[in-house]
Amino acid sequence: PLPRAYQWADGSAYVNHVELVRKARGAEMPESFWHDPLMYQGGSDSFLPPRGTIPMGSEEWGIDFESEIAVITDDVPMGTSPQAAAGHVKLLMLVNDVSLRNLIPGELAKGFGFFQSKPSSSFSPLAITPDELGDDWRDGKVHLPLETHLNGALFGAPDAGVDMTFNFYELIAHAAKTRPLGAGCIIGSGTVSNYDRSRGSSCLAELRMLEIIESGQATTPFLRFGDTVSIAMQDRNGMSLFGTILQRVTPADASQTK
Repeated sequence: PLPRAYQWADGSAYVNHVELVRKARGAEMPESFWHDPLMYQGGSDSFLPPRGTIPMGSEEWGIDFESEIAVITDDVPMGTSPQAAAGHVKLLMLVNDVSLRNLIPGELAKGFGFFQSKPSSSFSPLAITPDELGDDWRDGKVHLPLETHLNGALFGAPDAGVDMTFNFYELIAHAAKTRPLGAGCIIGSGTVSNYDRSRGSSCLAELRMLEIIESGQATTPFLRFGDTVSIAMQDRNGMSLFGTILQRVTPADASQTK
C-alpha cells in the first residue's frame, strides 16, 4: 500500500514477549513496562515490497522476521488521548518488521536505540478499513490469529487480540504525546505473542528464548539465505484479509550496497 511513509513508529504492545526475552538473559523487567509502552522510530523511506526479497549483507547479522499488525492514521494532534485516538485509525495492515538480532545488543549498549539493527520493513499487499473486520476489530485490537509460515511450515498463529497489553489507541496516544502525527503515519503493534506457547511464535528470537529457558541454549537458527517467510491473516470464514507477505532472504547485490 505504501512504498514509503512520513512516519513509521513501532511499539511493543505484547509485553509478555518483552518479559520472555529479558528472562532468557537473566534481566529483570522494569515495572514501568506494564504501563508505559516501548516504541522506536523506524526508517520509513524505503519499505520492502510484500512479495519479493529481503536483501541482506550477511547471515552473521542474525536475520529475523517479526510478524505484526499496524494501523495507518490521519492527522493526529499532539496530546491526543487514547479515547480520541480511536477516531484517527483509518486503515490496518500486516507487517514484517525485519530485525538483525546480532546487531541489536551493540546498538542498545550505546544508549541511543535501534538503527542498523532495524533495516527496511515490509507491509501486506492490502490495507483495509477497520469495518472490514466486523466484530473482530474492537477495543483497539484485532481479535484474529496472525499466521506465520517459515519455509512452508506453520511457525505460529498467536491470537492478536489476546495478551496485547497496549491497544492501538494507547499506542497512538503514546506516539502523539509530544508531537502531532501526519496523515499516513504507521503505528505498529510489535511482535504478536501469546502466553499460550502452544500457538507458536511470531519471530525466531522468541522461540530461541524459550529454548534457552528450557535447555540452556538456542537450537533454532536465525534466517539464512534462501529461507522464505510468509505472513497472513484470515477472517472467520477462511478468507484472506490483507493478502500475504511472502519474502525470500537473499544476499544483497552490488547495486544495493553502493
